[in-house]
Amino acid sequence: MEIILWIATNIVQAFANIAYAVTHPGLWLNWSDPEAIMRFVYYGGSVEFFFAIFVILLILTGIGVWKHSVMWGVVRGLEGFGNTVGRIAAWAGLLMVVQQIIIIFMQRIFTRVDLSFGFGAPVTFDISWWSEELKLYNAIIVCLACAYTFVQGGHVRVDLVYSAVNYRKRKIIDMIGSLIFMIPTAVVIWMYGWYFMWRHLINPPVSASDSLDRMLAKARAFRWSVETIGFSPNGFNGYFLFKVLIVLFAGMIFLQAVAFFYRSYLELREGPESEGKYLDKDKLGDEEAEITANIH
Repeated sequence: MEIILWIATNIVQAFANIAYAVTHPGLWLNWSDPEAIMRFVYYGGSVEFFFAIFVILLILTGIGVWKHSVMWGVVRGLEGFGNTVGRIAAWAGLLMVVQQIIIIFMQRIFTRVDLSFGFGAPVTFDISWWSEELKLYNAIIVCLACAYTFVQGGHVRVDLVYSAVNYRKRKIIDMIGSLIFMIPTAVVIWMYGWYFMWRHLINPPVSASDSLDRMLAKARAFRWSVETIGFSPNGFNGYFLFKVLIVLFAGMIFLQAVAFFYRSYLELREGPESEGKYLDKDKLGDEEAEITANIH
């Protein structure tokens, strides 16, 4: 009973919190003020933020159940966002290949110990820095193209039940999977990743156990302290970017889970003829399509 009361109280308070945040943006978006930064850090991984998102989704869901065109609009918007980010991030794969080829040429043929990129004022780092930086391209593809791959149906899945049941049951399985697996997993990764990221960006260190008052007290000693330590003296020193990518990954998976839940619900209500409606899938050649079909 206490848990139900706690949830109900936070849902009611969420309306006031959303209204206050919208009407007082300077309290958490004015990053020239250390206290505003600390409020942003606190609320980004807080219970208040969770219930604010929860309430917004409840409202969207209620409107979407009443008017399917609104829910389809949300689905198209979220899937379009995932597709756009993923298609841009996929170019990191080409950069990774080109950069690796250049590194090999510079090491084996020109026997250089450093490498410069750019014109006018080029960026110059040791070869080992550029070699370790290749990990960042891989992380960009994994974190930012994951939602895109889900929209495209490109994730490998082990099917024991799904193909053997009828259309209606498949859509119910998809809805349950979104609610039980995708959304909770994304929330947990966000909650852990949020403070993990900020501990490598600012000082004093922040923690999920810190109250808002404690955060504001820490603001007196606030300073930016972006992590620039590499694994080797001349190695890549931008590992804080990996922490940022973890948070972006969690956020995009959460949004894709919402889109998938809405799509599954709409396809359940509207019938088999609506399956794949508004789905923006990339076209593959005959050989690529055959390989993909064999994988699945």
